[in-house]
Amino acid sequence: MKLTFLGTGTSFGVPVVGCDCAACTSLDPRDRRTRHGAVVELEEGRLLVDAPTELRLQLLAADVRRVDAVWFTHIHADHIHGIDDLRIFTVRGDADLPAWVGAEYLDRMADHFRYIFDEDIKPTKGSSKPQIRLHPLEPGRPVDILGRSFLPVEVPHGPARVYGFRVGGLGYVTDGKTLPPAAVEAFRGVDVLVLNALWFGRPHPSHFNVEEAVEAAREVGARRTFLTHLTHRVTHAQLLARLPEGVEPAYDGLTVHVNDD
Repeated sequence: MKLTFLGTGTSFGVPVVGCDCAACTSLDPRDRRTRHGAVVELEEGRLLVDAPTELRLQLLAADVRRVDAVWFTHIHADHIHGIDDLRIFTVRGDADLPAWVGAEYLDRMADHFRYIFDEDIKPTKGSSKPQIRLHPLEPGRPVDILGRSFLPVEVPHGPARVYGFRVGGLGYVTDGKTLPPAAVEAFRGVDVLVLNALWFGRPHPSHFNVEEAVEAAREVGARRTFLTHLTHRVTHAQLLARLPEGVEPAYDGLTVHVNDD
């Protein structure tokens, strides 16, 4: 199994517009963080995790030429507003693109993107729209995607719920504040764990800070942990210098091979 980080930034991205901080003016390419997205490459195809605003540019940068399924962690703007960039895959394909999202988000997703999900809305002659078929996620109820069993893992994100997952040796969470006991058990002993982390020190009401993410990774017992959804308040070099062994910052374009035994 192979994991590619397409984007590792928060909703503001890095650099932040109009900011002259160390991260925003850094010459280190690892400090340029587009909005969150990833690709999980399996034997039977590629799963896209979220559809961020810069999705087209991310797919080009990572040379991703095909997407076979999509996992929407939740429906905040920075995770779904690149959905129209999926159109190229359904124009070329001969079937709808399957996508999974929390059951409570199905109606809101369909209403937000009526031009996609309302079957009575047809593209005008000579034009197209994404052909996407939504499927519901329920916490703790496995779903089969591309020949693999994915376990949806619910984590709190302020008043919202985010759906991470475990597949084989990979545990994945973005936009979480804590790992509830059920999530810790679901991820126990994974080879690779992905967690969001904003910055060092100051707590945030709906996200891990770095210290909280490190503690969550320790509780899970992951062999390797990669931090994503990073802000401009910390540079890649600063993270490398301060993170413990086994925990490191992800960056846009990073590819990780996951032990799937």
